[in-house]
Amino acid sequence: MKFVVDVMLGRLARWLRLLGFDVVYRPDASDEQLIAIAEAEERTLLTKDTRLLRDCRVNGYLVRSARWEDQLREVLAEFHLRDLIRAFTRCPECNTPLVAVEKEAVRSRLPQNVYEEQTDVHLCPGCSRLYWAGTHVERMSRKIEELLGE
Repeated sequence: MKFVVDVMLGRLARWLRLLGFDVVYRPDASDEQLIAIAEAEERTLLTKDTRLLRDCRVNGYLVRSARWEDQLREVLAEFHLRDLIRAFTRCPECNTPLVAVEKEAVRSRLPQNVYEEQTDVHLCPGCSRLYWAGTHVERMSRKIEELLGE
């Protein structure tokens, strides 16, 4: 499942990416650009803009919930995505799939305590950010469990 998300759903886009879904989010994109991306890349357009969906010719879904947590639950349910979740496999910033790297290869870029304590380090080939399972991942994992009701 691939999505393109309008400017009103930025937090939803980030959390869908954190769950491993391919989500294009360009807050500066016009409605026409969003439609073009959806068409060219066969993505479902997620929007809060009823006019945009009424006037466009792409597969789209009107997100009804106001809070991002409810939006995430809504989209997961609408598209039956729960079994497709692969959390922390995609860069939440640029949407690129992460790749595992030897921590020795990126040692100079890691805080000393991370180098000493972590075994798994991932790199985003798109924006060169590094990721590891620190306390932020623990917090996000708890939030995901809460959101999914598990």
